[in-house]
Amino acid sequence: MKLDPTTMKDWQISEVAEEGMKTVYELGEELALEKEELLPYGHYVAKVDYARVLERLKDRPDGKYIEVTAITPTPLGEGKSTCTVGLLEGLGKRGKGVIGTMRQPSGGPTFNIKGSAAGGGLAQVIPLSKLSLGLTGDINAVMNAHNLGMTALTARMQHESNYTDEQLAQRGLRRLNIDPKGVEFHWVIDFCVQALRNIIIGIGGRMDGLTMQSGFNIAVSSEIMAILAVANDLKDLRERIGRIVLAYDRTGRPITTEDLEVAGAMTAWMVEAINPNLMQTIEGQPCFIHAGPFANIAIGQSSIIADRVGLKLADYLVTESGFGADIGFEKFWNLKCRFSGLKPLCSVIVATIRGLKCHGGAPIPRPGRPMPEEYNSENVEWVEKGCANLIHHIQTVKKAGVNPVVCINAFYNDTKDEIAVVRRLSEEAGARVALSEHWLKGGDGALEFADAVIDACEEKSDFHFLYDLDMPLGQRIELITKEVYGGAGVSYSPEAAAKLKAMEKDPEISRLGTCMVKTHLSLSDDPNIKGVPRGWDLHVRDILTYKGAGFVVPVAGAISLMPGTGSDPAYRRIDVDTDTGKVKGFF
Repeated sequence: MKLDPTTMKDWQISEVAEEGMKTVYELGEELALEKEELLPYGHYVAKVDYARVLERLKDRPDGKYIEVTAITPTPLGEGKSTCTVGLLEGLGKRGKGVIGTMRQPSGGPTFNIKGSAAGGGLAQVIPLSKLSLGLTGDINAVMNAHNLGMTALTARMQHESNYTDEQLAQRGLRRLNIDPKGVEFHWVIDFCVQALRNIIIGIGGRMDGLTMQSGFNIAVSSEIMAILAVANDLKDLRERIGRIVLAYDRTGRPITTEDLEVAGAMTAWMVEAINPNLMQTIEGQPCFIHAGPFANIAIGQSSIIADRVGLKLADYLVTESGFGADIGFEKFWNLKCRFSGLKPLCSVIVATIRGLKCHGGAPIPRPGRPMPEEYNSENVEWVEKGCANLIHHIQTVKKAGVNPVVCINAFYNDTKDEIAVVRRLSEEAGARVALSEHWLKGGDGALEFADAVIDACEEKSDFHFLYDLDMPLGQRIELITKEVYGGAGVSYSPEAAAKLKAMEKDPEISRLGTCMVKTHLSLSDDPNIKGVPRGWDLHVRDILTYKGAGFVVPVAGAISLMPGTGSDPAYRRIDVDTDTGKVKGFF
């Protein structure tokens, strides 16, 4: 059956494509994996024993390292995952040994408005339903490890409120004197549940826990997920989990998972999850799916472990960062690469004509509503004006010393004149440009895209970080605001200002990386401001400490670590064919 994205839904394409999938044993043979290195989860998904692979191939040179980012997206996204998969397929058509590394979709957007993150059209990772419904259980492991930490914390607080020091000593415990107002951790769940953002726990009697305010964040924002993304091996992961700060005592001393003697048990949940998951594109290129943090509220990167394994197995490794270059690429640049020691040769900036129109003055699309009619007709002026946002991101990538490639993610209603203005302005800004039709044509539609990336990888790069860790935290926040976002300065809430002052006095915390949290829908901290705003200040309302992951987290604007479910969520269209057991309706 011919696969036609113009008449078929993504889940229908996936269902047909899955009939011709390679087994994981065939993928393993193509990658020259040894039998013990492949850990099958059924016939079409497997984990790969990263430690065995890296030890066996430790002397093999790494392949070429490519990152994929985007312009500031519309609420509907710009097809960054689709472009990542399309590039894999295009490079495959050019006969290159290529592997992709992508994040695992969260149940939050999958069952909400945005949908799964498997790509789309003829540029998808398959099997779609397996990818979208928990895969091999990594997010479940993250949730259980995280919530076990909260279980240990709240249980200890109850016992300390009920028992004397002598009674605690009889139970082998010492009083930690945890401050109920100093609890940093929340619970996590992998759905967008706004009703759980703020809750009261411990209602009932003295044996029902300490009554206190608490709440839920989405699972992929968990520090455990961030640790899975940045850990280099199991030993590193165990040490990082042990450094997680759950709360503070009444003197301001941090209470860690090691203090609660729960770090080892939390790590036990992650022993299998640390191995990357092996899947494939519709055209059979291997892809590692591993870790899943959002880029607006977390680090937004697939795992360092998956990248390291892929670089040993492939000539080209393509990894995707979350959202626009101000969010995902900045964290890839200054956090992920700092932790891994890996240096990219090329960064792809995905742009769509509709996205550029949005930044140029067109009505802002609203999730769950039809695309405004204005996007269906040519408007070169809007596109040209919107290219200011694209050029801003090109300049950001160039500041890192990385070669930029603009991928124009083609839609059927894009016009020649609109595409021409994007090409001209991108080239004038110093980037290679390629039009790609991978959604419609798969790898055959991504040949120009693949050629541009191959060419960029042959050019010398001069990768360097934006800041040194010796730079004071406040200066780093201001530098990112000015150099990456284009803001004028930074303002702080009284709470954030007090935390910043204390952090800069702590030599251990002050040298942690900086993981900014802000909206992905604007370069500013206001999601409604498009293009390249000038003369604005970033408002930091809080600063969190992710000591285990290795960074502090300035929180800007009104963004929440628990998204909400919209009025027309995707779960309304997802169902099961009870005759075959196949899931339908994913997009």
